[in-house]
Amino acid sequence: MAEGKVWIKRGREKPIRNQHPWIFSGAIGRAENAVDGELVTLVDHKNRFLARGYWNSQSQIQARVMSWQDETIDGAWWRAMLSRALALRASDLVDSEKAACRLVNAENDFIPGLIIDRYADWYVLQALTRYIDNQKVAITAALADVTGARHVYERSDAAARKREGLPQATGILRGGPLPDLIEIEDGRRFLVDIKSGQKTGFYLDQRDNRQLLRELVRRHSADASGKARLLNLFSYTGGFALAASDVGRVHSVNVDASRPALELAERNFRLNGYDEAAHGETAEFIQADAFDYLRHCARENMLFDCVVLDPPKLAHHKTQIQRAARGYKDLNLNAFKLIVAGGYLMTFSCSGAISRDMFQKIVFGALADSGRQAQVISHLSAGADHPVALTFPEGEYLTGLLLRVL
Repeated sequence: MAEGKVWIKRGREKPIRNQHPWIFSGAIGRAENAVDGELVTLVDHKNRFLARGYWNSQSQIQARVMSWQDETIDGAWWRAMLSRALALRASDLVDSEKAACRLVNAENDFIPGLIIDRYADWYVLQALTRYIDNQKVAITAALADVTGARHVYERSDAAARKREGLPQATGILRGGPLPDLIEIEDGRRFLVDIKSGQKTGFYLDQRDNRQLLRELVRRHSADASGKARLLNLFSYTGGFALAASDVGRVHSVNVDASRPALELAERNFRLNGYDEAAHGETAEFIQADAFDYLRHCARENMLFDCVVLDPPKLAHHKTQIQRAARGYKDLNLNAFKLIVAGGYLMTFSCSGAISRDMFQKIVFGALADSGRQAQVISHLSAGADHPVALTFPEGEYLTGLLLRVL
């Protein structure tokens, strides 16, 4: 069957020419021989070439651009694109035996719908769209050619697949057997569950922010008597707390709703040399709803030198923005009440529907209601292995603020 062709309506081709990768249904004039999950050629109303992409009539985003060149997308194309993505990552993130990093960041690496993360000698592939799902065996082969990957695990269980008309899919694509946990190095040593952990197993996107917290606490505790107190909410497997504990003068309270996540956090502390007695003095692990625990802390007039707020996505799409805004405000309002004068709040949103400007306004509203004063020390985002294409601002999903509270 000949490759399908899709005509873009007159006046709707400018975003494509500006290299935005998404084409919504309203921009489609007509389609010919277009098969869901297969490649198509995109042309303007005068039949002039615009791009090559793939098609899914079941999705609101009916076409996604793979290339703005009139080129063949085959095994050689995949190897070239994966090689480019690998070359753009810092060598210390990809060369170590226990390295962990994002190798392919979907549209931001100009491969829509594909995520590839590395955890030591395992690679985790997420196919978020129908075409990528159809190509995952070929992609795995290309990945092995480029990286020498012996083990590839699929974690195609993201909510985005439902919008593509796809079921969840997980399992080994290459190599095996899959160990229960994989040890990585990310500033400290961590055990990662790629089979059932959050995202693909670990919050790789927070690497730089964990390092920032470590440096912040080191400076803060250098002049302090006793241990600085850190409240780490939505703590998952303890990434922020373990980074801060490297200073040696920090006591962290780690709060998460998941008991298995907290148990793995405790194992991570032991892995880094904190035995039961030592890490008991360094860290607490509390299973609780973070919203409720914050209110409890406020009622009890508990105080902390630093609070980290890293909640899961509260707005999955635009219809949930208002509800998410209320949630973010509630979290930040109660956090402001707990921080000692001169202390710090590190606060995040990973809701792509909440813009950086909107998030800052939400935090400002919480500050105003708290009666405190604060200064912006840094605007925070994902690490360098999670680049954002300049033509695809939607790719900036993680936004944060480091605030000094007065």
